[in-house]
Amino acid sequence: MNDVVVTGIGMVSSLGVGADSHIGLFDGKLQPVFDRHSMAPYPIHPLAPIDFDLLIPKKGDQRQMDQGQRIGVYAAGLALQDGGVLGDAEFLQKTHLIVAAGDGERDIAVDEEILSALGSASDRQVYFNQLMSKKLRPTLFLAQLPNLLAGNISIVHGVTGSSRTFMGEEAAGLDAIATMTARIRAGSVDAGLVGGSYSAPRLDMMLHLGLGGNILSGEPASVWARNERGGGMICGSVGAFLLLESRSNAERRGARISAVLGPVFSEHCFRKHGEVERCADDLWQRMEPSLTSSPLGIVSGATGAEPLTAQELGSFKHPRSRREIYVRATGTMIGHALEAVAPANVALASLALREEKYFAPFDQTGVEAHAPAPPSQIVVTSFGHWRGEGMILLRDARGDRS
Repeated sequence: MNDVVVTGIGMVSSLGVGADSHIGLFDGKLQPVFDRHSMAPYPIHPLAPIDFDLLIPKKGDQRQMDQGQRIGVYAAGLALQDGGVLGDAEFLQKTHLIVAAGDGERDIAVDEEILSALGSASDRQVYFNQLMSKKLRPTLFLAQLPNLLAGNISIVHGVTGSSRTFMGEEAAGLDAIATMTARIRAGSVDAGLVGGSYSAPRLDMMLHLGLGGNILSGEPASVWARNERGGGMICGSVGAFLLLESRSNAERRGARISAVLGPVFSEHCFRKHGEVERCADDLWQRMEPSLTSSPLGIVSGATGAEPLTAQELGSFKHPRSRREIYVRATGTMIGHALEAVAPANVALASLALREEKYFAPFDQTGVEAHAPAPPSQIVVTSFGHWRGEGMILLRDARGDRS
């Protein structure tokens, strides 16, 4: 079984562009950035300013992508750049790709035109077909197709190994990482690019999430403080990709190793009474043999929606009896990004291990205690707002040769 290591980190969020722009999370110098107006009454974390031309030089390529795809393609380029392989045709021809993506942005104007006119049309079916023949996007759907993200990464960056696309909100990000890790660990591939992206200012997604009671309205609050107002997520624009390799492949080419990936567990429970707690307990029991007795960092993808967030927080009691734990909910700082949650948190955990630092507490509720020293092991947790639970272990590359 091959060790799987992180050799490239590509990330964009409301806090900045590139891994280095997120280093301020370690000393508390960064503060969350909010847009309170675009999706009012729901605050969001907007995308930081990006010059897409730097990594997507052809304007034609940019035009045929929606914003979520541009974010993902750019983040993928950053990961390749960070790994020292951007533009390395020989390496990229052998690099495999797995992305986590949802349906792209709908054409809201066309949706509104169809709905407003159908009521007065004498023959709705004829009218609908006529309108669609004029308004339908070249992608054969009113929303961008998810697998176009993988296709655009292949076209723009020349990543031409096998390609897969996972759908299914937060679980998609978990399964994308789990699958790529398993393939490298088994020796079927030497290198893979994996990640996801999400664009927050989308009326269609706000309607979907809002009808489910999953969004926080009004003034923003930290993830752990939202339960006082009934809970809810604050969406964030995020792109996160990771270049993963077998350790032997990384060492052979002299790559910088940021972190080592341990077990990656992905589960699915039905969220009935007690199911989340039982699932979390099972995940921790499966993770336990891979943990040492040293302090543990927990980088949580907690949504802020209730009662799930309280249930996830309660699950952290399992490792508490054996070791010190230091919890951080990144949703407080960058928002919740559905398919991109797990890739983003693995990227941030890898950055922490690479820099030999740990995140300053993100809120003042008392849940996130100050860590006196950087943990050498970090568990990334992801409990999807509707379905999908999982955990990913990362270890310090300097002290790990397992």
